[in-house]
Amino acid sequence: MQGPNPSTIFPLANYDRLCFLKNIIKNPNIIVGDYTYYDDFEDVQNFEKNVKYHFDFVGDQLIIGKFCMIASDVTFIMNGANHLTEAISTYPFAIFGHGWENAMEGKTYPTKGNTVIGNDVWIGHRATIMPGVAVGDGAIIATNATVTKDVPAYAVVGGNPAKVIKMRFPEDDIARLLELQWWDWPLEKITDNLGWLTGKEV
Repeated sequence: MQGPNPSTIFPLANYDRLCFLKNIIKNPNIIVGDYTYYDDFEDVQNFEKNVKYHFDFVGDQLIIGKFCMIASDVTFIMNGANHLTEAISTYPFAIFGHGWENAMEGKTYPTKGNTVIGNDVWIGHRATIMPGVAVGDGAIIATNATVTKDVPAYAVVGGNPAKVIKMRFPEDDIARLLELQWWDWPLEKITDNLGWLTGKEV
């Protein structure tokens, strides 16, 4: 077999702080593609702890594509964190019961849908991704960025709130890369094209 086995938990010999992420995920509402790795300063089991407010009763999913690189302390805020923002009060009265349990009758908390990370996305240390955000293929999220809006494919974003700093390639090259979808190639073809994948010419 060419290339590492995507079912390996720890693909680097004698190093247990970097894992192929899909192999340690227990939550069925977190879906991760092959070869996406997570690197943690302490313990890779921290990943699911950093997916915050991800309650089963909300039902939203965190979907991460293939060949992504996720640094330590990246946080995903899910829809369970949302409160009523157009009501007089944002306070979640109903969860406390004792006569308040019917406060949400006929009402629902806002949801922004699934959080979707494309393929070949690099997410830097301590970045935060807010609920319902879609990050395009090939994007780079800078360290400490807070991503509140969708990120275009092959954009570099940073800041709080995150803004596009630059595009990685010209528009025509991005269109070609999105058409090629190299991350879906057979492993042998990826291996045969490593020189091109690590080069600068699209």
